[in-house]
Amino acid sequence: MIMTDIIVAGIGQTSVGEHWDTSLRSLALHAIQAAIQDSGGLKPQVLYVGNMLAGSLSRQAHLGTLLADYAGLIGIEAATVEAGGASGGAALRQGYLAVSSGLVDVALVVGVEKFTDVIGSDLESALATQTDADFEAIHGLTLTSQAALLARRYISENQIPVNGLALFPLTAHKNGVGNEYAMYRKAVELDIYAKAEPVCEPLNLYDIAPNLDGAAALILTRRELLPNGFPHPVVRLIASTIATDTFTLAERSDLLWFRAANTSIEQAFHKTGISLEQVDLFEYFDLFSIFAALSLEAAGFAKRGKSWDHARDGSIALTGQLPCATMGGLKARGNPGGATGVYQAVEATMQLRGQAGNNQIPGARIALIQCLGGPASIAVTHIMENML
Repeated sequence: MIMTDIIVAGIGQTSVGEHWDTSLRSLALHAIQAAIQDSGGLKPQVLYVGNMLAGSLSRQAHLGTLLADYAGLIGIEAATVEAGGASGGAALRQGYLAVSSGLVDVALVVGVEKFTDVIGSDLESALATQTDADFEAIHGLTLTSQAALLARRYISENQIPVNGLALFPLTAHKNGVGNEYAMYRKAVELDIYAKAEPVCEPLNLYDIAPNLDGAAALILTRRELLPNGFPHPVVRLIASTIATDTFTLAERSDLLWFRAANTSIEQAFHKTGISLEQVDLFEYFDLFSIFAALSLEAAGFAKRGKSWDHARDGSIALTGQLPCATMGGLKARGNPGGATGVYQAVEATMQLRGQAGNNQIPGARIALIQCLGGPASIAVTHIMENML
């Protein structure tokens, strides 16, 4: 078990949106510079880049070296990490392991994605590479149609009422209002959701997170290496786990059980001794409303088939209240692809530092974050803690 304290020393992010006139490298640089400055000027020795589709969308691979060069960090170790929508979380895990090993003092993790470099069918073709090329994509199956199949099955098996999944996007949009980095900063009412255009039934426009551009970055170090006069409350990363499931849905015996999400969270809880009741907020992966529902159930926050009935007024009402998607989640902040897991960590750090503004969760001390690749074919979980 890793005993050293891995500290989130610096955070940085760009707004999530349609950055037509900003290059992928420029987005990343903005986040990197902000994170280094926030850390008090710590100098990274390694750089891990979380990215999903730059090779297809931006015609740019080899991001580790590219961004190290562009950020003036020539000479450091650098590499790109790809794990579908979980790429940012997987990159964060690499930074965590590097620092905890003792071989690295300061690690820089950046997640970046630039969806607007490509539009239309080319974008859909790139997104389809996250599915099985030989047995799913070739037949026209997409992540959205997979999610729709899961939602239809979930609704049928659990007798979900019309608009039963609505409170997940409504929660996200309510919380997005207070996030200055979010794409959508307007609350949505149930009647608006009910009138939304269907995209892939039973999912409508509000059940699907928009694919947008963005970059977020973190500086990780050990506690004893923090600069003198470190100005922020100390937030440590106390668990980092990855688990996988079958790559395709067709191979699963239970379509409505996110096994990888469950396994990675159980491993994180086991390593830390943290219990569900101690978690103050959960940043789940709400790429689709049905993913939010199934993630809550896989984590153990709701009984199977019942998470939709717990969503209330910006929280998930269980034994108490569990704030979720506290800065708008993927739905309102926007989905920056391979950068999502890093955004989640930045947002959780803001909550634990007490820097979340109007979205601040009072007394937040322990945050659980999780990002998924595909229909939870891979899940990356982190637990973060405010060191009082």
